[in-house]
Amino acid sequence: MPRIIVFDVNETLLDLSALDPHFERLFGDVSIRIQWFGQVLRSSLVATITDTYHDFGVLAGDALDMMALRYGVDLSAEDRAAVLAGVRSLPPHEDILDSLDRLKAAGLRLVALTNSPPHVLKQQLTNSGLIDYFEQTLSVDATRKFKPAKEVYLHGAKSLGVSTAEMRMVAAHDWDIAGAMRAGCAGAFVARPGMVMGPLQEKPDIIGPDMRAVVDQILEKEG
Repeated sequence: MPRIIVFDVNETLLDLSALDPHFERLFGDVSIRIQWFGQVLRSSLVATITDTYHDFGVLAGDALDMMALRYGVDLSAEDRAAVLAGVRSLPPHEDILDSLDRLKAAGLRLVALTNSPPHVLKQQLTNSGLIDYFEQTLSVDATRKFKPAKEVYLHGAKSLGVSTAEMRMVAAHDWDIAGAMRAGCAGAFVARPGMVMGPLQEKPDIIGPDMRAVVDQILEKEG
């Protein structure tokens, strides 16, 4: 029986570089976008460890305020809102649509599991044209913990009516793959530019440089 293929959303399916014009305009440096999202992820880990949950959108706004303080930028309410609105309308990476088409054509079940809250997740997948590919769209909001906490993947399995062993997590983040595998899932790592597996982490049986290469391997193992 093939596993259910579970996708991370931000950076794995959706391209955050679409936000670069905002960061160029506000900070004069597109690399601040990478620092900003890194801060969002760090804040989510701190929230999970300290049991002080705020949804991912709140953390994204807070991290943007931190970037403004760090670089001495006067961030208006309108500028802040424009960046956060951009998160809800990110385009898919260029390798996503045909990759998802191939998985659907093979009869595999596809699910999205993300740190974004439910209302943002729905907007993201609707605006990107991806929502119809997924039989369920799952958010960490139900557990009030962020990936890679084990509870997130266990909740996903419960929502799908399967064991974690019947799920394969697809992500461009090594920590997401690590969390999923520790919870009993299989993994598939999309090694997009700048993304690598940590040397101390157990490697999944599927690793590819882009989604098309990862899907080739998924179809070989699960098709």
